[in-house]
Amino acid sequence: MFKFFKALFGTTEQVLKETDTMKKFLIVGLGNIGPEYEKTRHNIGFKVMDFLADQESYVFESQKLGSIGTFKHKGKSVLCLKPSTYMNLSGKAVKYWMDKEKIALENILVVTDDINLPFGSIRLKMKGSDGGHNGLKDIQNTLQTSKYNRFRFGVGSDFGKGKQVDYVLGEWSVEETKLLTERLHKSTDLIRAFIFSGTDNTMNQFNGT
Repeated sequence: MFKFFKALFGTTEQVLKETDTMKKFLIVGLGNIGPEYEKTRHNIGFKVMDFLADQESYVFESQKLGSIGTFKHKGKSVLCLKPSTYMNLSGKAVKYWMDKEKIALENILVVTDDINLPFGSIRLKMKGSDGGHNGLKDIQNTLQTSKYNRFRFGVGSDFGKGKQVDYVLGEWSVEETKLLTERLHKSTDLIRAFIFSGTDNTMNQFNGT
């Protein structure tokens, strides 16, 4: 029963015990909840978070506005979030956990799909437009800034006119599935580099790879 109320209302106690704000990070994987979305291109943010959880041996727990898990990387404390608000209201979950844990804006990284990049391409940016992505649009509106780090994972644009929604909510092709594991490894390497080395160094190391 306590877990139910904690997930519904949250608690005032911070999850991360780190007191140095600059050593705390929030990594957000965007996606939609529910098994029907699990294997879709639009849920690559969730998939990256799950892959990272396996590597870092943490588990996600249902809390207010999302599932969270934590781990430490080279002296930094990291909170990973999969919002339960559905994609279009992602900003509410991001702001709640950012404020609750007192995490600096520059230490937030949002992982999302991008139809404007070829499949498997990865690109880290410090700011930019939402690119028509509803999750990014809501985060920008909620935070009142476009200056936050976003990690775009390319899902390609192999769809006809008017078929964008069907494409991003569709499942990976057989060929994409074969290549996905290697790209997930690269993605989690990027996240760890961001935590340890910062945005500029990580962009130089990973963008275009």
